[in-house]
Amino acid sequence: MSTITINLKPLIALTREAFYELCQANPDISFERTAQGELVIVSPVGGGSGKKEADIIADLALWNRQTGLGVVFSSSTIFSLPLGADRSPDAAWISLERWNALTPRQQEQFPPICPDFVIELRSQSDNLKPLQGKMQEYLDNGIRLGWLIDPKNQQVEIYRPRQDIEVLKSPISLSGEDVLPGFILDVSRILNG
Repeated sequence: MSTITINLKPLIALTREAFYELCQANPDISFERTAQGELVIVSPVGGGSGKKEADIIADLALWNRQTGLGVVFSSSTIFSLPLGADRSPDAAWISLERWNALTPRQQEQFPPICPDFVIELRSQSDNLKPLQGKMQEYLDNGIRLGWLIDPKNQQVEIYRPRQDIEVLKSPISLSGEDVLPGFILDVSRILNG
């Protein structure tokens, strides 16, 4: 299954507050909300994609535990982005300084912040164009580094502020650069596993 986007206008305006309440009332359904207020129903992934996602999060969390530089988030976390969307990347990281600047309530609900780093992993059922649009949305909202990992095409798209998107064909590893100093992801096992 792929994601489904529902335009609720002109019937109702799906505000950020209404979206939060909708998510709380339906905890078994994964939703996102576009900046235009459209409701996105995110389909679950299969075992192969779920395993790859877990491997990525485990590697990122292990690096973060060793460095103590920030906070790692799973795909279940929704971020209220500055330009209006409410999105959930497959993996995310926020520097400790930025995370600690949020109030406890902001941290507990959908954090009103764009992560410093995000990863989107294309599953077998995902269309590439919406994922690329989502990555551009993160970039427009302030990510410092983003990876769109595409096992289907054996490539990774790297998103950085004020730079063209870099496309790597069948890379062996990816560097966290100055955003995640010392973090190296063995992406070959994600692309080929």
